[in-house]
Amino acid sequence: MGFLAGKRALITGVASDRSIAWGIAQAMAREGASLAFTYQTERLGERVREMAAETGSSICLPLDVASDDEIRRMYDALAARWTSVDVIVHSVAFAPRDQLAGSYLESVTREGFQIAHDISSYSFAALAKYGRHLLSPASALLTLTYLGAVRAIPNYNVMGPAKASLEANVRFMAAELGAAGVRVNGISAGPIKTLAAAGIGGFRSMLQHVANATPIRRNVTIEDVGNAAAFLCSDLAAGITGEILYVDGGYSQVGMSL
Repeated sequence: MGFLAGKRALITGVASDRSIAWGIAQAMAREGASLAFTYQTERLGERVREMAAETGSSICLPLDVASDDEIRRMYDALAARWTSVDVIVHSVAFAPRDQLAGSYLESVTREGFQIAHDISSYSFAALAKYGRHLLSPASALLTLTYLGAVRAIPNYNVMGPAKASLEANVRFMAAELGAAGVRVNGISAGPIKTLAAAGIGGFRSMLQHVANATPIRRNVTIEDVGNAAAFLCSDLAAGITGEILYVDGGYSQVGMSL
């Protein structure tokens, strides 16, 4: 029996078998959790339904996190299947492609800044805001962030401030929801070749640089992140909340590679 047996987990952000959210879903399913998935568009829906079936799940719900009404409808549909939710995984981030090209001040616009913060940060608070009535005692919320929240990373641009906002969300939400037994944490993963990462300039060279500079001398995988996520959302991590766990092979802790 896995350490998530009996838990019900809502997974957002699966887009392909390279998605970090998919690594998390696989790890949680392996540890005994029942899963529900969301998808953004009907084009993605068929793919997500097929992947969900691999974990034994038949719950796939449409969700555009840019709409509070859609978030409410998603939870209404989920409540028809589940009486409560133990885990919510937020693996959603977006900035217009032109915001990730060139230097920060050259590319950033008011509209792009707003979109990046809305989709990448506010949506986590919205998932908690409209889903808190379904949260069970000892439930856990988890989001995905990146080192660019606390360091200036070339080409990451507007996503840096958006992820910084997301990490502040983790702290504020943990402080508010803790009295109800709800924990909130984030995982700061090292660079992984996902569909979203393909839009960041120089990403291939970033992967090579990080692989050479990390103490473990490799990039992390979606499986590495999935295992850490399963732990953080389990009762094994009952004393951990408001934290950002770095799953990046130690890269964030090295000042100079030797």
